[in-house]
Amino acid sequence: MVRLIAHWVLSALCILVMARLVPGIVVQGFGAALLAAVIIGFVNGTIGLLLKILTFPLIVLTFGIFWFIINALMLKFASLLVPGFYVQGFAAAFWGAIILSLLNIAVRQVLR
Repeated sequence: MVRLIAHWVLSALCILVMARLVPGIVVQGFGAALLAAVIIGFVNGTIGLLLKILTFPLIVLTFGIFWFIINALMLKFASLLVPGFYVQGFAAAFWGAIILSLLNIAVRQVLR
């Protein structure tokens, strides 16, 4: 349980860092980041997973770049559901998805 909470808080911190690095992404406070972390995880675990399975051949053909496009769409969709979390435009969502992926890889390494 402690590990799950630590992962949740660190994911929220990653979202805050991403918002600082990517123009066009706004997070209004740590509470919005916590809620965004839950919603992004849920959206990626349901709709995002289904899209990644359906578009697997395209992901392979583009050497994984389409994976970031799907993650960007999921980030944009999550911003519609979370008050205080805004993603303005697809370019911001795309770069935010890349940075968030890299930050989450680092978090997973820390939590090992």
